[in-house]
Amino acid sequence: MTEEMKKAGPLLKVENLNVFYGAIHAIKGISLEVYEDEIVTLIGANGAGKSTTLNTIAGLLKPKSGSVTFKGKAIQGMASSKIVPLGLSLCPEGRRIFQQMTVRENLEMGGYTRDSAEIGTSLEEMFERFPRLREREKQIAGTLSGGEQQMLAMARALMSRPRVLMLDEPSMGLAPILVEQIFAIIEELHASGVTILLVEQNAQMALSVADRAYVLETGSISMSGDAKELLHNDDVRKAYLGS
Repeated sequence: MTEEMKKAGPLLKVENLNVFYGAIHAIKGISLEVYEDEIVTLIGANGAGKSTTLNTIAGLLKPKSGSVTFKGKAIQGMASSKIVPLGLSLCPEGRRIFQQMTVRENLEMGGYTRDSAEIGTSLEEMFERFPRLREREKQIAGTLSGGEQQMLAMARALMSRPRVLMLDEPSMGLAPILVEQIFAIIEELHASGVTILLVEQNAQMALSVADRAYVLETGSISMSGDAKELLHNDDVRKAYLGS
């Protein structure tokens, strides 16, 4: 992180966030920061609270306490429909595309906060970035392959032109060669100026592309720091990298 980034302050800041599912304390006072032009990854085992964290930031869940600040504005508890236009977009776990709609219709839904002229411009940008989607433009989304559906989910999230893109398990269920393709796309997006908060169970790949990382264990941050340093940390390697 550069001194200039530090002076500007974090683009997204989570402080002492607590989230409950009924009596279950799912997120226990976590804090994290994402600065502009970073890839920050949140890694951890299944059930650690990674998706819950993203869903809370995105406005899909309401925290019991704590704060979420985006571009200096408090957004905790705000409806997701109000958060997306601010420049914060979530590509959810499991893709969650509109199965019965065409590829084009899915993308148009992603641009619902923008006017028709802007949607047309973004559609062309998405087709240039994801050529396979142009080939499948009129195809029913539910008939796409797993990798194509993940590309569509990412493109749909990008249609709102987010300042920060949150990706929840983008490699889930994909063959190794497709996982490499998806992470290549993530690096391309980052190079084009998109700030990314990445939740990913494939810790090896996530730490390889990220600038900084947080390790989440049973709802709490147990470790954080430079992603490449954590990639070579013995505890992280034993717990998440199988070595």
